[in-house]
Parts: sequence; structure tokens; C-alpha cells
Amino acid sequence: MENVQEYIAQHKDRFINELIDLLKIPSVSADPTYKKDVLNTADVVKNSLEKAGCDKVEICETPGYPIIYGEKIIDPTLPTILIYGHYDVQPADPIELWTSPPFEPVIKKTDIHPEGAIFARGACDDKGQMYMRVKALEYVTNTGNLPCNVKFMIEGEEEVGSESLSWFVPRNKEKLANDVILISDTGMIANDIPSITTGLRGLSYVEVEITGPNRDLHSGLYGGTVANPINILTKMIASLQDENNHITIPGFYDDVEELSREERDEMAKAPFSVDAYKDALDIDDIYGEKGYTTNERNSIRPTLDVNGIWGGYTGEGAKTVIASKAYAKISMRLVPNQDWRAITELFKNHFESIAPKSVKVKVTPHHGGQAYVTPIDNIGYKAASKAYTETFGKTPIPQRSGGSIPIVALFEEELKSKSILMGFGLNSDAIHSPNEHFGVWNYLKGIETIPYFYKYFTELSK
Repeated sequence: MENVQEYIAQHKDRFINELIDLLKIPSVSADPTYKKDVLNTADVVKNSLEKAGCDKVEICETPGYPIIYGEKIIDPTLPTILIYGHYDVQPADPIELWTSPPFEPVIKKTDIHPEGAIFARGACDDKGQMYMRVKALEYVTNTGNLPCNVKFMIEGEEEVGSESLSWFVPRNKEKLANDVILISDTGMIANDIPSITTGLRGLSYVEVEITGPNRDLHSGLYGGTVANPINILTKMIASLQDENNHITIPGFYDDVEELSREERDEMAKAPFSVDAYKDALDIDDIYGEKGYTTNERNSIRPTLDVNGIWGGYTGEGAKTVIASKAYAKISMRLVPNQDWRAITELFKNHFESIAPKSVKVKVTPHHGGQAYVTPIDNIGYKAASKAYTETFGKTPIPQRSGGSIPIVALFEEELKSKSILMGFGLNSDAIHSPNEHFGVWNYLKGIETIPYFYKYFTELSK
């Protein structure tokens, strides 16, 4: 691997320009308006895998968006690494908060990324991190440094729940057979503090609808005599947490994994500044469940958050109405041992039970997934740790993430493989938000580090 930095320096501009071209395609899986763009992106990913050195690449049809499968098999007796990523992106809304158009990538310098960062929807989540894998394969195949077999499975529905992937994986176990799964859809603590994600929270996502009168009403003629669905909805949502920000749904915490004091003390060793955290978010104080630190609240504790709420008149000026309906989208991040389907049912039953008789309630589950923890004593984690140590010059810190990748638990259940979460993004990269970006340094560092994972995983597998 001695020439990996030389190879990256030689091809740096091309690597960046290829990613920029990929980011120009608005592959928003949540909005049918972008269906053609999502499909076009699948074609681009297929072509990139072929050019990078895969001997076999195919677009696999599913009930939804296609999955791109590729493989480079050099010797069936060697270990096989399965790469997972996704080519779909989040919606760009609210557009007006972007400082540059979300699908017109630009490189700008920031305090955290003095060498520049690519600003575009999907830059970090997950096109940039997925494309690192493609370029890493290009390097090892073009230079004869590939020590193992590599497979790719790139999907187009991660941002909407990976339903087609859940259909695809059980039907293709032999095709996807592997010794370890490598995922770059996470981040690290800082550019000078590498870390490996060892845990992910699960997810339950629901939509609620409150219906009052059979039509919008004049708030003067009917105000005070009929239930206002918006008022009722906000009261119901407010009741879901108590004064200590503890979730009040009966049974919600029954299966929550409680970490020991020793485990919590070990987590606390990760560098963290509350003041820097507040400054980065422009907030005056932190907020959350009583009795836990910020890093514990966003990783080992479950949460409940309103992701969107609407109803009534929201246009310019005034319109004095009592809305017939009010809506909200609510997500719950879950921890190990909490089953997302059971939690969804608990939420539904509780939310319906607290509604007054003056309104009707409808709870619609959307998608979810289980939490996941990777043990740090397996060879996949050890190989990743050695890879980071090689390229960063320091041993990475194991860290649990607050995010969710529901398909990781599916992989272990169906493919019997552990997943190693080697991410190179930062919390400040604004994924899912306006002005999402990915550092050029991070992008190239990922391309440099991944080949070492191949090397060390192969050596440790002997």
C-alpha cells in the first residue's frame, strides 16, 4: 500500500470531479417527482463500479428502486468483504436555507475544513462516502494491491426505510455471502480524533392524524365550542414527555439496555466540549433527559421527537379558521433490546388512549429498524482499528452513534455477518439539513484508509 497516497495525489482532481458529477443528480427517493433521477443515478453507480474494476456488475430489479450489485472475486478461498452504501438522498427542503443550490455542488473552505468541503445534498450522506469505496477499489485493482474478494451492494431506498433491500437480501443470500460487511454511512469524532462506530440506535417512525369537525370552521362562530385538532394535537404531543424529558408511554423503557457505570465512564473518555457543542449549534444551553450527559442522550438513550407538524392555514396574512385536521410526523430512536415493532404498537395504543372523545385519531406506522452493537473483539473491528492507525497515526476510539441504519440488524440476521461501520464524515457536516457538505480531506482520507482494511482483515483471517 506504499503508493496509495501517491495514487490519490495523482488522481485527486478526477476523484473530486467524478463525485461532483454524481452529486448533481437529485436522487431523492422520498419524492416520486425524482424517479427518473434516482434511476439515472443507479446507472451512474453501475458504470463507476465497472470502471473501478468489478468483473461483474448488475442492476438488480426490486419492487422499488434497483440495487446495484458488483463483485471482484480474485480467489474463492480468500476472505470476501461486502460493501454496503446507498445512492439515494434526502429531500433538500427547506431550499431557501441553502447558501448554494443543493444539486449544484460547490467547494468552499470552512473553519473545520480549511482545505475545502463539497456542499451539496448527499455529499456526506451517502454519495461521498459510498464513492470512497468505489475509488478505493479502483486503486487496489489498478495497482495490484487487492488482497481479498470484494462485493458491492448499493441501494436506492435507504432514506425511505430500505423496504426493497429487506426484500432483496433474503432472496440473494448466496450472491451476498461474505465474511464481513463494510459500511460508510456514519462519522467520526474529528479529523484529528478518528473513531469507529460500534453501536446504532433503532428507529420507529409514525405519522399521526387528528380529525375534529367535518370541515374547517369559522373560529369566531365555533371557537370554544368544538375541539380544535391543532390544539389537541399539541397537548397530546406535549404529554409524551414529563418534566425530566422522560418518555411517558407505558412500557416504553421496559426493555431498554442499561449500561453499567464502568461502560458509561469508558464512553466519557471520548473528547467532548459542551461549550463547543453549544457554539456549533448557536444554542444557549443543552437539553434532554435528566441524569444523562449529552453524549449518552444521543447514543445510549431512547428518544421521541416531532419531525414535522402541520394543519390549518399557514399562508400569508390571516385566515381565522379552526382546522378540520392536524398532522404530525414522529420518530423514536431506540436502543438495544427495544423491538421497533413493539414500540410502534405501544405508541399507537397510548396515543389513541389519551385523545379526548371530541376528536378521532389515526396512527400510521411508516418504517423502523432494530438497534445494533458491534463487539470490538472481532477481527473486523480490529482490522478497521489497524487501518485507521496506519493512516491517521493514532488508534481510533470506539463510539456509539445516535443515528440508525435499520438494515444492519437485517444483515446479521439474514447473512450471519458482522458489520463494521467505518465512517469519515463529521457531525458538523449537516446531513439531512440545508448546506450538507463533506470535507475534501475526509473524502480522500477514506480512499486512503479503506485499502488498509482489506489488507488487515485478510491478514487477521488467516
